[in-house]
Amino acid sequence: WVKSAFMVILILSFGLTVIILVTSVEDCNEFFLKKTPPNITRILGGGKILNQSRYKLICQTLNNTTTFVTLYDTQNKIPVFSAANDNPNMRPSNNSTNYKHQAGDKDYKNTGFSRGHLFPSSYGSTVLKRNSTFTLTNIVPQNKDFNSGSWNKMENCIKCVLNEYCKNNSNIEGFVVIGAQPSNNRLNQIISIPSVLWSTFCCYSQIQNSWLASAHWGNNRNHGPEHLDTKTLGELYTELGIEVFPETQLWKCR
Repeated sequence: WVKSAFMVILILSFGLTVIILVTSVEDCNEFFLKKTPPNITRILGGGKILNQSRYKLICQTLNNTTTFVTLYDTQNKIPVFSAANDNPNMRPSNNSTNYKHQAGDKDYKNTGFSRGHLFPSSYGSTVLKRNSTFTLTNIVPQNKDFNSGSWNKMENCIKCVLNEYCKNNSNIEGFVVIGAQPSNNRLNQIISIPSVLWSTFCCYSQIQNSWLASAHWGNNRNHGPEHLDTKTLGELYTELGIEVFPETQLWKCR
């Protein structure tokens, strides 16, 4: 299986996945390597959400199984948290309702952008986990060429690495953190269109007898490069200010 977390990503639920709002990162810390969330400049540091009135934490749950965690930016309409299943600020989406704190299904209609999965359904190890990815909390507006081109190729490449090398006692086990950088450009003047998408993973490989990790990122635009370069986690931190695995980066996931 693959542990997963989505930081600063988009946007709301189709109704399949239950939104469980929590007040502490510790309530969903099993999805982070060594139970330690990333450090993201001006957003998340030392396991603390730096602006709790804006950024909220969601434990995404399907059929009573929590499948991933999301950090929601209420200003950019990219996902909201509290401490209960039924929070008045987060509601099931439908095709016609406008929401104050979140994006709705209608916000994506006839925009010309792809509904890009951040955590790909193909990464899910079970039908339930794959189904849980089909939620607006796991979708960002992506330019079509980028989504179907270099980003898709990178996703397939990482899946191959996870399947081939991230095995412990025949089980696939790894930690994946995928996110998006918001921009001032808006979809229907509501949803921030990410300027950059980034993806990272870390796992211990019995085959290699070592820890493996990499980072990829790319500009969310059409007519970009055919492939995304494989980078280190250190390069991601230098470029985007994101320290994905802070407790292990110096000696494991680099």
